[in-house]
Amino acid sequence: MRFSLAAQALYGASIVVAAPSMSLDDLQGRIEDGIKDIIKEIAPALKLDQTPGAHTISHASPKPPMDAISQVSQAKHAQKPNPAFQSKFASPSAAQQCAQNPNMRFEWRDYSNSDRHALVDGIKCLMNKPPSGKFQPSTNRYEDLVRIHQQYAPNIHNNNKFLIWHRYFLWTFEQMLREECGFDRAFVFWDETKDAGHFAEFDMFSPQFFGSLPGPTDGAGTCIRDGAFANTTLNIGPGTGNSPHCLSRAVDETATAQCSKDFENYCLTKTTYPEFEQCWEYGPHGYGHNGIGSVMGDVLGSVGDPAFWMHHSYIDRVFRVWQNVDESRRTTISGTIAGGAPSLWTPPSSWAASAPMSRSAMSSIP
Repeated sequence: MRFSLAAQALYGASIVVAAPSMSLDDLQGRIEDGIKDIIKEIAPALKLDQTPGAHTISHASPKPPMDAISQVSQAKHAQKPNPAFQSKFASPSAAQQCAQNPNMRFEWRDYSNSDRHALVDGIKCLMNKPPSGKFQPSTNRYEDLVRIHQQYAPNIHNNNKFLIWHRYFLWTFEQMLREECGFDRAFVFWDETKDAGHFAEFDMFSPQFFGSLPGPTDGAGTCIRDGAFANTTLNIGPGTGNSPHCLSRAVDETATAQCSKDFENYCLTKTTYPEFEQCWEYGPHGYGHNGIGSVMGDVLGSVGDPAFWMHHSYIDRVFRVWQNVDESRRTTISGTIAGGAPSLWTPPSSWAASAPMSRSAMSSIP
């Protein structure tokens, strides 16, 4: 019986977050053994009971102390994948196939209307499918993904797993669209730098596609009443809770202005993985979430807004740009895998740990 690539990916992601004290070699062994067991037994793709519960988030919580955040960049030694692991997951035949027919992602503006509607329809398809039953209290297949992120959020933010875990998560979402909903187009990314400071004018946020990007209503998020996801009820979140609430947004263009080419280029000057990861997670990543606001500003439940995938397609793309500068960056990482302690946790109202870049800091960017 064939076990889906998406399920294998989710299992691998669950192992990564469930064992923060493991060495990379041990981690790779666990993933290999776990996938073998899954294929043999068709066991659940994720074992949520092995993962620590998420912390309750308060919008009034202070930002994490900068001295704690700075610890992210103290690890000096990168660990390389062992040859056995590479041979299984990067065989010559697989590499040749990838080289001959690589998957390409296209910027939203280069996507045809047909492609855009196919993407939106794929997301709606997941929302209309029954849940797998493995991620209670999810009510549909899409919410399986929301629940996974909610459950693991404390272990996949504020540490150096952030970029690689979310790459895995984004890839898994794409495979679910393809395997379960027949999505057969090239995947998409959003170059947010072209819309910095005016996200609400971006045509993705329109009645034709993802729905409008309104400002707050009475200081809270505004329920989305137009577009493909109009009147969507979310059941995972807010925070660690799980109660029905509307898909809502509350744009803050002061925050979206920080998703700029200058900020991107500043992060790309970082020469070590921990330095780049810290700059990218607490910089444009955080500002993008807060800039769209409301559901997207809820660390644990942010996947409930389909804009999550578009935002993270940008985060993943620039990570790849950074990797392409030096071939060694594609196969090695470094830094801490610890995280999730309350002292390191970023509340929904302040994804970005640092304040907006000062004029003096901006002037120092090459």
